[in-house]
Amino acid sequence: MLMFSLLKTLQGGEPLIVELKNDLRVQGVLLSVDQFLNIKLDNISVLDEERYPHMAAVRNCFIRGSVIRYVQLPKNAVDTQLLEDATRRESSKAK
Repeated sequence: MLMFSLLKTLQGGEPLIVELKNDLRVQGVLLSVDQFLNIKLDNISVLDEERYPHMAAVRNCFIRGSVIRYVQLPKNAVDTQLLEDATRRESSKAK
């Protein structure tokens, strides 16, 4: 739930990069995220257009959470203190 909460705070904000399990990397603005970490991106651009030319015309997309390998967040958009506190709370609940 920690990642879900973090991504919810980034909706409609700065661009983020999503790398899929098939090595496709997409940069775009996060429109929405759900509890399964399915995400919708707007104003997307593919970072390797030579390899994926068919994606050049796509402007928004829905990405299923199970095909996501990495999500690269902008450094200035992450509140590290809030993230550390939430991690500590989850860790103490597990004990």
